[in-house]
Amino acid sequence: MSKVLTGLRWRPQLPAATALAAFAAVLLLVNPAAAIVPQAAAPVTAPADLGRLADERASVVEVILADNAELDALVATGVDLDHHITHTGDGIVVHAVVTGNEVTTLTRAGFTFGKVLHTPQDAAQRVAEREATIAAHLAENREYAAAADFSARSTVSDVRIIRADYYTSGDTQVLSVEAKWAQGQADASPLTVERDSGPGTEIGSGGTQTISRFVDAGVYLYHRGAAQVSSRPAYVRITSPSGDVAVAKVNEWLPIPPKDPEGPGYMKDFVASYLTPTELYDRIKALSAQYPKISEIVELPYRTNGYRRKAQAVLGTVDASRVAVDSLAWGHQGGNDISVELADPGTADAPLAVTVTGTAVRVDLATDGSGTVTSTAEQVVAALNAQAGTLLTAYTYRGSPGTGVVAPVARTALSDGLAAPASVSRDPHPVYAIRIGKHRDGSRLGVLAYAQEHAREWVPPLVTIETAERLLRNYAHDRKTRDLVDNLDIWIAPSINPDGGHYSFYDFNSQRKNMTNHCAPQAPADFLGRNSWGVDNNRNYTEYSLFDGYAGASTSCTSGTYAGPGELSEPENRNVDWLASRPNIRFSMNLHSSGNYFMWSPGSYALPGRVSAPRPTLAEESLFWGASSRILTAIKRHRNLAVTPARTGPIADVLYSAAGNSGDMLWYKYGIYAWNFEVGTSFQPDWQEAHAETMEFANGLTEMLRVARDFDTDRKRPRSSLSVRASATPGMVDVTFSTSEPAAVFYTLDRSRPTYASTLYGSAGIREGGETLTIPVGTTVHWFSVDAAGNVERNYKPDGRGSNHNKQKVKAPKR
Repeated sequence: MSKVLTGLRWRPQLPAATALAAFAAVLLLVNPAAAIVPQAAAPVTAPADLGRLADERASVVEVILADNAELDALVATGVDLDHHITHTGDGIVVHAVVTGNEVTTLTRAGFTFGKVLHTPQDAAQRVAEREATIAAHLAENREYAAAADFSARSTVSDVRIIRADYYTSGDTQVLSVEAKWAQGQADASPLTVERDSGPGTEIGSGGTQTISRFVDAGVYLYHRGAAQVSSRPAYVRITSPSGDVAVAKVNEWLPIPPKDPEGPGYMKDFVASYLTPTELYDRIKALSAQYPKISEIVELPYRTNGYRRKAQAVLGTVDASRVAVDSLAWGHQGGNDISVELADPGTADAPLAVTVTGTAVRVDLATDGSGTVTSTAEQVVAALNAQAGTLLTAYTYRGSPGTGVVAPVARTALSDGLAAPASVSRDPHPVYAIRIGKHRDGSRLGVLAYAQEHAREWVPPLVTIETAERLLRNYAHDRKTRDLVDNLDIWIAPSINPDGGHYSFYDFNSQRKNMTNHCAPQAPADFLGRNSWGVDNNRNYTEYSLFDGYAGASTSCTSGTYAGPGELSEPENRNVDWLASRPNIRFSMNLHSSGNYFMWSPGSYALPGRVSAPRPTLAEESLFWGASSRILTAIKRHRNLAVTPARTGPIADVLYSAAGNSGDMLWYKYGIYAWNFEVGTSFQPDWQEAHAETMEFANGLTEMLRVARDFDTDRKRPRSSLSVRASATPGMVDVTFSTSEPAAVFYTLDRSRPTYASTLYGSAGIREGGETLTIPVGTTVHWFSVDAAGNVERNYKPDGRGSNHNKQKVKAPKR
């Protein structure tokens, strides 16, 4: 493989006006009915329709824009945007995640709102739906266990065979068995399956196999497993640990249509509900424990801040008189035990005094000669810090000078405001990846998939889990899966941002960022601003970031696109950088939602002028497009949804500028072919839709692994040709190159031998084909092509002395 190519050192750094772009078109998944007009609820007739929400709960709302200039202006406000942009005949429709207060502010700034698309009530329904699904499975388990009635030893067996399927895959014969055991919820024991060796033979003569417990979101669903057999069995038998017996006839699995790349008996559909980050990590740990020879769990080097906060309170209702209080200890470590009272002493000429009794803090406010309270917020803050500073810190409200007189406030308990159960750790959280491959030593080509940089995106992590399940559970009996696992080094990180993910499930469904509070007291660092803190993990990377002068990120600590105090300031981002720095990783997929986009670099541009980060070369862009056509075809195969090319391509072209995004870091810093899924049409769709999106994008993620495998085994040399057309300029001709596959073309026009230092053939413009060269008639063109895998046309040695490159003297075409 050519070091020059794999290092991407031959990519020209061209200005945006002449940058290279795609020369192919690919369709991208989107519901045809929603491709132009998003499906939504009633229109907003006035900003007041969203209300002034005291707890700053957010809804997804359309914003109607005239053109790209207005879009850039909206992005520059730092508003929290969904990834959905629709160009209509009248302008642009985008989706924003906003509170009622933000709607009011943006309306005053001149922005126009359309329909409400998703409300906190919708998210609550998703959580309730998830809990109902889990409860239904648990109820089924209890009902089944009760029917078995171990104490009475009824005639009802405690084990039931659900499926027994025989199929062939090439020359391999496979038996897949699924069974439910009444004690499966509590007991992790595998079940043993006995089989006969054909009609009329004894059960047991065909050997045995074990099936393992399948648990989703902590709920036992059934046991399952597959094994190779030497002959087709007629019957199978399972004897449970309690001695109960179940027997079932073996059926033949129907063949899958030829268009489906998976072989007969390929297992899929492994997710049954939304999963929290804790459940995601538990799932991959259980998978790895079951398949230790071909997988392992890797704890990434940087732990997050943790699902934890200081306990807080805001005392008072008038800004100039408000006092904000934070505990020194984390809420779960004692901060939640602190209380503060602002008391009227009920006497005249009383001094300002603070009394601390255990964790109870009482402030007796000062009064004048008539007994009227005179203490200002500034004075109360100073007294609290002086007398109760071992428990808490106090400050005036959001930069106010605190000159207002405070009002008495009854005893108020400080709270961290966190609602997750105790099973969700409050400590700095480890982030886990599952590494899948027979050879996990860096000797095989590496592929990375990671999800939930943005906390509220609940479907993308399920895509990674479904893909991991498919790889491990089909390894033993599916030849194509085995080829991937044997020859790739696959890293899957289902939740990069577990803190924000937990917060989104249990506290604030619209949470986009992590939970690290970088706000100073002058900003909304207080309890009432708790849903605005955090860093946008997809704006905190190193290449073409806000700190480099690129657009699409914010310096405001409460903005939805806050880039943090500096590049890679967040542990979540340093973990992704660590993963990407594996020297063998060449392909990656960053999974987000929503909007049904499929994108790659450049992901950001500078304003004014929308000057983008350097464009991939024509050859690199063609690899992005060519691979995309395969990946998106695999996605479409699940339910044949309509697609649009308008949502396929570089992020800066089809969406908006996202300065400091991870895809740009992977591409520009590490030379990784890095894509971004934007799954589905909503952050938290109903389960039926979420399940369908999981299945189709798992198809796509698996296909990306096949793209990587084909890249790694590509030994085919490209072919190229030169086309000549008449030019409008006398004595000149127009020349273009074409290649048999995505490949770079290096050429000379001075009869010199072409090398990697020669001119690289470029594109005609953004999302266009190859450029047209206008050269004199009689010019001899020398050139060669080389594909992304490093295969050089005709085995030509550009850095050697050979002359077996292409040569053609151009003639004026006959008229």
